[in-house]
Amino acid sequence: MSLAAALVSYLVIVGLAGALLALPEARDAARAWVGRCAVQGRRAARQATTGLMRIRGAGLQWARLSERLHAWGPREWGWLAGGLLVVCLPPLLAYWLGSHRMLDGFDDWGERPVDRQIAALLEGEHLVPPPPLPPEVFATREVEAERPMLAFASREWALLDADFQQRLLLVFKIMRERYGYEMVLLEGYRSPERQEMLRHKGGHVTHAGAYQSYHQFGLAADCAFLRDGKLVISEKDAWAAKGYQLYGEMAEAVGLTWGGRWKSIVDLGHVELRRPGVKKTTRPPGV
Repeated sequence: MSLAAALVSYLVIVGLAGALLALPEARDAARAWVGRCAVQGRRAARQATTGLMRIRGAGLQWARLSERLHAWGPREWGWLAGGLLVVCLPPLLAYWLGSHRMLDGFDDWGERPVDRQIAALLEGEHLVPPPPLPPEVFATREVEAERPMLAFASREWALLDADFQQRLLLVFKIMRERYGYEMVLLEGYRSPERQEMLRHKGGHVTHAGAYQSYHQFGLAADCAFLRDGKLVISEKDAWAAKGYQLYGEMAEAVGLTWGGRWKSIVDLGHVELRRPGVKKTTRPPGV
């Protein structure tokens, strides 16, 4: 400490001492301040003592509980496990059922609202499926790279649900007459055995197993475009990419669900007609 600081400290102390000796008000204020400090100190000491006693009491209670638990036999532990199961199982089950997410393309949502003009078309003329294309159109190397095992897929329009068939044919008609896209059915009905084979190809093909897809019920179809006599499936083609967007819009306009809006696996060529009551454990009639 420097000489100046020491001198200042000395003067302050002397001044305070002089004030206490000369002024009764200063002495009273000092005594009151010391009294308050003493009261607060005693209060803090009592609180600390009380806290220690509570901790000690909790320790004693835990020791007694631990002794009781050590004395338990299989019967008591069995009752405890059963009680916990009864208490915890209902909320856990409700949470699991509420958060359980079914596969894309397989739930019981109702049909989308249909555009009135298109609804009138659906109630009008009965559309006839186009003639089948030569098998070699579906067996090229380019097609196999995009759609494995497509050459063995079913393209029988008669195996599709009648309502779904007419909606899909209307989409084909609009795409051809309004936008100039010639559409082709790649696969309609799919057997459960083929569904399992495709599932084993990997998640990039499908996540759905047998009877987990609307294909098994004749309510789904995979479609693409025909240009200059060749199938165009890949969306990497700008012309096809635009066509898929128009195709999705028209499919939704007639009440179908478009796979291009799915999140788990985007399937631009897939459309389906969702029906309440169709469950993954249900088998279609005659299959």
